[in-house]
Amino acid sequence: MKCPYCSSADTRVINSRPSDEGASIRRRRECERCGRRFTTYERAQLEPLMVIKRDTHREPFNPDKLLRGLMLATEKRPINHEALRKFAYSFEDENPTHEITSEEIGRRAMLFLKPLDEVAYIRFASVYREFDSLERFIEEIKGLKDS
Repeated sequence: MKCPYCSSADTRVINSRPSDEGASIRRRRECERCGRRFTTYERAQLEPLMVIKRDTHREPFNPDKLLRGLMLATEKRPINHEALRKFAYSFEDENPTHEITSEEIGRRAMLFLKPLDEVAYIRFASVYREFDSLERFIEEIKGLKDS
């Protein structure tokens, strides 16, 4: 495993333990070159979940990409980042089929964020729904107040 800080291939495992109720293994690693520590997750991948994008091309589901979007939406908000990670990394396991649209991923992420934090929900919705005007923003906020 390459070090994310210095790209050295000389890393060692310090600690391993089951994660996500045994669905993955969490490993703490240390770089032999720079001495920095980082965490990796290892999980079995039987058949990848394929995402059907808006332009109809397909790509494998990447939980890191979903997690990045959630982290951006929740930046500087009082959110438990472990809950975001758990949602992103369990997403693939909870999907009954091997294909999903990017719209469905966004819809589920919004359903996840809405009760968690309204500001994060609006931030995510603004990107997911491609708000192109202030009026669309106001409509979404009004809809949030009404629900």
